[in-house]
Amino acid sequence: MIKLNENYANLQDSYLFSTIARKVANFQEKNPDKKVIKLGIGDVTLPIVPKVIEAIHKATDEMAKKETFRGYGPEQGYDFLREKIVEWDYQKRGISITKEEIFVSDGAKCDTANIQELFSKDNIIAITDPVYPVYLDTNVMAGRSGLFCEKTSKYEKVVYLPSTAENAFDPALPTQKVDMIYLCFPNNPTGTVLNKEQLQKWVNYARENHAIILFDSAYEAFISEENVPHSIYEIEGAKEVAIEFRSFSKTAGFTGIRCAYTVVPKKLKVDTLSLNALWNRRQCTKFNGVPYITQRAAEAVYTKEGQKQVKENIAYYMENAKLIREGLEEAGYTVYGGINAPYIWLKVPDGMTSWDFFDYLLEEKNVVGTPGSGFGPSGEGYFRLTAFGSRENTIEAINRMKENN
Repeated sequence: MIKLNENYANLQDSYLFSTIARKVANFQEKNPDKKVIKLGIGDVTLPIVPKVIEAIHKATDEMAKKETFRGYGPEQGYDFLREKIVEWDYQKRGISITKEEIFVSDGAKCDTANIQELFSKDNIIAITDPVYPVYLDTNVMAGRSGLFCEKTSKYEKVVYLPSTAENAFDPALPTQKVDMIYLCFPNNPTGTVLNKEQLQKWVNYARENHAIILFDSAYEAFISEENVPHSIYEIEGAKEVAIEFRSFSKTAGFTGIRCAYTVVPKKLKVDTLSLNALWNRRQCTKFNGVPYITQRAAEAVYTKEGQKQVKENIAYYMENAKLIREGLEEAGYTVYGGINAPYIWLKVPDGMTSWDFFDYLLEEKNVVGTPGSGFGPSGEGYFRLTAFGSRENTIEAINRMKENN
């Protein structure tokens, strides 16, 4: 008799954003005349910038001609894109990374999930709490978590690192030895950051304990303050212990185009085995590469015009973040984030759970956000809003939240 992967039975209900989508769909079915403004899922709303669209058209035309047609590309990504990534994202910041350490993919979500295939299910993982659900769920699927405890809302074999207002969103180092550490800064969902000194302690811990840091830097383009690192490799010793994930999804609006990359330094080894070589082997076996047209689109981001246009879009979203932050503060909410990230993290009113607040906003204000408890136990009592809506909808949503508050 066929057997299923029993670890899937240990997952909590449905995926967070699927639950939100179902609730919103049910509400709209019952209230078709209501205009619901969605500031929950972090999807972009501005169109792809002209320079990138130009590159897409050109690459599409190439695919229509025999002499310029492309079939299977390199699983690691075309050199023309990998070289631009090295130049613009690393060399310009004084970081020495080679193109052989860059692996182009179809999304950071996929990479942060798939990377755990390289590691034993016996490893102990540490996650900041609250956290992007994919980090935890994919380790549950792999059997690296143990059973879920309803009483504590935690998995028995996962080390949770609370990141709350009480510790200024600077999680403490694990008090026990862990093997894999997931860090995301600028953080999703809290929108907060760590400076270089704060990140150095994590690199030091990883080096001392032979651990691996899985560093999600998908929102680095939104950083506005000094002393906030854009890459984990700005930290001394990080190449020996860290894998970095980057994405074009929010940086360049590629949520519908799908392109990202992962950096696996050649210095990074477990015992004598190179993780760079292992990830390369995994990708060559399970992945046929990102489409040529998509990679030409990503390459255009690194042109002078592309950079200017993309930064204008980022500035638009960060102005939305400012409007949300200041509007909510004016309404009396306690608010975090929204300065170096497109996410605003707020405390829900006393006496309400984060799901209570979700229902209140949906039913009374017709505004959708994301309940903090969906990101982990320490997310209870908080709520996330995103700055990726249109300016008109962002202003209207905040005005609704301010009315009779």
